[in-house]
Amino acid sequence: MRVRVHRVTSYQDPETGRPGKLIELVEVRKSASQFTGMSEESMIAQRMIQGVFVQLQSMGLVPPISKDVILPKMTLILSEEEYDRLNVRFEVNEEFEVEFKDSKISFTPA
Repeated sequence: MRVRVHRVTSYQDPETGRPGKLIELVEVRKSASQFTGMSEESMIAQRMIQGVFVQLQSMGLVPPISKDVILPKMTLILSEEEYDRLNVRFEVNEEFEVEFKDSKISFTPA
Protein backbone atom coordinates (compact mmCIF):
# COMPACT_ATOMS: atom_id res chain seq x y z
CA MET A 1 0.00 0.00 0.00
CA ARG A 2 1.12 3.56 -0.62
CA VAL A 3 1.21 6.02 2.28
CA ARG A 4 2.12 9.68 2.62
CA VAL A 5 3.80 11.23 5.67
CA HIS A 6 1.18 13.56 7.12
CA ARG A 7 2.98 14.79 10.23
CA VAL A 8 6.27 14.27 12.08
CA THR A 9 6.47 15.65 15.61
CA SER A 10 8.80 15.37 18.57
CA TYR A 11 7.57 13.14 21.34
CA GLN A 12 8.61 12.60 24.94
CA ASP A 13 7.80 9.29 26.58
CA PRO A 14 5.68 10.13 29.65
CA GLU A 15 7.11 7.21 31.67
CA THR A 16 10.82 7.51 30.89
CA GLY A 17 11.07 11.12 29.70
CA ARG A 18 13.15 9.95 26.73
CA PRO A 19 12.72 11.84 23.44
CA GLY A 20 11.28 10.27 20.33
CA LYS A 21 9.24 10.85 17.20
CA LEU A 22 5.53 10.56 16.45
CA ILE A 23 4.98 9.89 12.72
CA GLU A 24 1.49 9.99 11.22
CA LEU A 25 1.00 8.18 7.90
CA VAL A 26 -2.09 8.44 5.70
CA GLU A 27 -3.20 6.34 2.76
CA VAL A 28 -4.08 8.32 -0.33
CA ARG A 29 -6.59 6.93 -2.78
CA LYS A 30 -7.93 8.46 -5.94
CA SER A 31 -11.43 9.86 -5.63
CA ALA A 32 -14.41 7.80 -6.72
CA SER A 33 -15.26 10.33 -9.45
CA GLN A 34 -12.69 8.79 -11.78
CA PHE A 35 -14.75 5.71 -12.59
CA THR A 36 -14.89 4.80 -16.24
CA GLY A 37 -17.98 3.65 -18.04
CA MET A 38 -20.33 6.25 -16.52
CA SER A 39 -23.58 6.80 -18.36
CA GLU A 40 -24.30 10.16 -20.03
CA GLU A 41 -26.91 10.96 -17.38
CA SER A 42 -24.44 10.23 -14.58
CA MET A 43 -21.81 12.50 -16.12
CA ILE A 44 -24.35 15.35 -16.53
CA ALA A 45 -25.49 14.93 -12.91
CA GLN A 46 -21.88 14.89 -11.72
CA ARG A 47 -21.11 18.14 -13.59
CA MET A 48 -24.21 19.79 -12.11
CA ILE A 49 -23.23 18.77 -8.57
CA GLN A 50 -19.67 19.97 -9.11
CA GLY A 51 -21.04 23.33 -10.32
CA VAL A 52 -23.15 23.71 -7.19
CA PHE A 53 -20.15 22.84 -4.99
CA VAL A 54 -17.98 25.41 -6.77
CA GLN A 55 -20.63 28.08 -6.14
CA LEU A 56 -20.95 27.11 -2.47
CA GLN A 57 -17.16 27.13 -2.09
CA SER A 58 -16.92 30.61 -3.63
CA MET A 59 -19.46 31.78 -1.03
CA GLY A 60 -17.36 30.21 1.73
CA LEU A 61 -20.07 27.76 2.74
CA VAL A 62 -18.20 24.58 1.80
CA PRO A 63 -14.47 23.94 2.33
CA PRO A 64 -12.40 23.05 -0.76
CA ILE A 65 -12.57 19.39 -1.69
CA SER A 66 -9.36 17.52 -2.40
CA LYS A 67 -9.09 15.31 -5.48
CA ASP A 68 -7.65 12.57 -3.28
CA VAL A 69 -9.32 10.92 -0.33
CA ILE A 70 -7.03 10.94 2.69
CA LEU A 71 -7.45 8.04 5.10
CA PRO A 72 -5.53 7.81 8.40
CA LYS A 73 -3.53 4.60 8.19
CA MET A 74 -0.72 4.29 10.72
CA THR A 75 0.87 6.20 13.60
CA LEU A 76 4.42 5.30 14.62
CA ILE A 77 5.62 6.28 18.09
CA LEU A 78 9.35 5.61 18.20
CA SER A 79 12.19 6.40 20.58
CA GLU A 80 15.16 8.17 19.02
CA GLU A 81 17.06 4.86 19.04
CA GLU A 82 14.22 3.01 17.31
CA TYR A 83 13.91 5.79 14.72
CA ASP A 84 17.64 5.56 13.98
CA ARG A 85 17.50 1.75 13.71
CA LEU A 86 14.58 1.99 11.27
CA ASN A 87 17.00 3.71 8.87
CA VAL A 88 14.21 5.66 7.12
CA ARG A 89 13.94 9.44 7.30
CA PHE A 90 10.33 10.58 7.15
CA GLU A 91 9.64 14.01 5.61
CA VAL A 92 6.16 15.52 5.41
CA ASN A 93 4.40 14.77 2.08
CA GLU A 94 6.95 12.11 1.16
CA GLU A 95 5.37 8.90 -0.13
CA PHE A 96 6.35 5.33 0.69
CA GLU A 97 5.30 1.86 -0.34
CA VAL A 98 4.62 -0.13 2.83
CA GLU A 99 4.95 -3.90 2.78
CA PHE A 100 4.08 -6.34 5.54
CA LYS A 101 5.98 -9.60 5.06
CA ASP A 102 7.36 -12.29 7.37
CA SER A 103 6.38 -10.33 10.52
CA LYS A 104 8.28 -7.27 9.26
CA ILE A 105 7.25 -3.85 8.00
CA SER A 106 9.33 -2.29 5.22
CA PHE A 107 9.17 1.27 3.90
CA THR A 108 10.36 1.88 0.34
CA PRO A 109 10.37 5.43 -1.08
CA ALA A 110 7.72 5.68 -3.80
